[in-house]
Amino acid sequence: MVANATKTPTIQQCDSKGRENDSVVADMDGALLTQRGSFPYFALVAFDVGGILRLLLLLLAAPLAWISRHLLSESAEVRVLVFATFVGVKIRDIKSAANAVLPKHYSEDLHPDTWRVLSACGGRKCVVTVNPRIMVEPFLKNYLDVDLVLGTEILSWRGVATGLVAAPGVLSGKAKAVAVGKVFEDLPVPEIGIGDAETIDFPFTNLCKEKYTVPSKPRARPVNPDELPKPVIFHDGRLVQKPTPLTALLIVLWFPIAVPLSILRTLIATQLIPLSLSYYIFHLIGFPIIVKGAPPPKPNGSHGNGVAFVCSHKSLVDSVIVCVALGRPAVSIVYSVSRLTEIVSPTKSCRLMRDRAHDAKLISDILKSGHDLVICPEGTTCRENYLLRFSSLFAELTDEILPVAINLRAGMFYPSTARGRKWLDMFFFAMNPRPVYEITFLDKLPPEQTCGGSGKSSYEVANNVQEMIGRVLKFECTNLTRKDKYRMLAGTDGLVGDKVKGG
Repeated sequence: MVANATKTPTIQQCDSKGRENDSVVADMDGALLTQRGSFPYFALVAFDVGGILRLLLLLLAAPLAWISRHLLSESAEVRVLVFATFVGVKIRDIKSAANAVLPKHYSEDLHPDTWRVLSACGGRKCVVTVNPRIMVEPFLKNYLDVDLVLGTEILSWRGVATGLVAAPGVLSGKAKAVAVGKVFEDLPVPEIGIGDAETIDFPFTNLCKEKYTVPSKPRARPVNPDELPKPVIFHDGRLVQKPTPLTALLIVLWFPIAVPLSILRTLIATQLIPLSLSYYIFHLIGFPIIVKGAPPPKPNGSHGNGVAFVCSHKSLVDSVIVCVALGRPAVSIVYSVSRLTEIVSPTKSCRLMRDRAHDAKLISDILKSGHDLVICPEGTTCRENYLLRFSSLFAELTDEILPVAINLRAGMFYPSTARGRKWLDMFFFAMNPRPVYEITFLDKLPPEQTCGGSGKSSYEVANNVQEMIGRVLKFECTNLTRKDKYRMLAGTDGLVGDKVKGG
């Protein structure tokens, strides 16, 4: 097998020009992906479907998986990981995690030369993998336009995974060749086969007219996810990074400390200190806030209307952080948050009803009463460097508009979710060892950039504010909306109380 590997040309030698009619079959692990180990992806699913206890179970099984791979086979390793991750989990939850969580992490690990060849082929595209097909198929089909995915199938009973592998077993070695042979039995022989040089992929690549291997060294730098034809803009899950076994161990060890710490931090930040001291106390408890630009002074008594602080949206505590940076309270406008979040918030919040007439009156009354307003017109968070479309309602109701660019760096846990329990968002934010908020106050819009002073439409004003914030953050502006995000990730319209649809 080693001799075959040395004679087979590498993927770097494959000419991708003139491949418009060619079919390709590629291995996923170690060929399409630079990452050869499967543990990080199983860990992401484990934490999403079963929390810290499921991740702990997988971590305890990791040494057995490693021993199985090196003393027995790759197939034995996959069986251990499948059992630890999936046993007792609903199939719909696995599908949901595969659709909402994994694509972001897979997209950050694409091998540049394999992707160069795969994307150049205009014929049938097939990817084979030892990992469960249920995990990889959403990413491959939705983002890479792969036609067929061949992977390990898992057993289930009444919609619940048993943790066992279905016949014919783990798709590795000769089993890959058998599966590929069946698919192309009545079709022309694929032109290109791409395999991992360190695994037994040669049986299936031998079925192709041309075969190439992907060497493990030197390790290639993955493709920039922004260069993909369909970048992953929306994703879910709580873990920020792909957990290697060491990272997973650190998460498990940190969790018992993080839970009481998050409760203490939340109580201090929301209930025990006055807003005027919050900026300094936040730094002391590990929530540094970086403020750029000049926060506007509090308006004097002769000024009738309040100011609308129009913000980009990163987490449910955005409005609190803006008030801390201002050093004074403001009313926050929310779309759909949990009741607990509203109760513990140190600032007053008003819920929008998605009735334009009702919401317009609510915002107008707040501003006319002289209260400042914090509003995130995207309506939901976006974790990547994109801004969703801004609702134009704020621009119709006031000319006192001050854009605020908000960014957040959370090292371990995302403080937002589309499919999980939203009341936990504030606690996951506080569970990060040292989350950092960056608030940039831009200049208040001059009259010629508002509806009342220039005759511009509310849509023009909203788009202009979106572009101003995007330039400061170096984010790309999009026309995507809250509904687009929730329909993609959760199968709902994003209202609290909506149930996530099963796969």
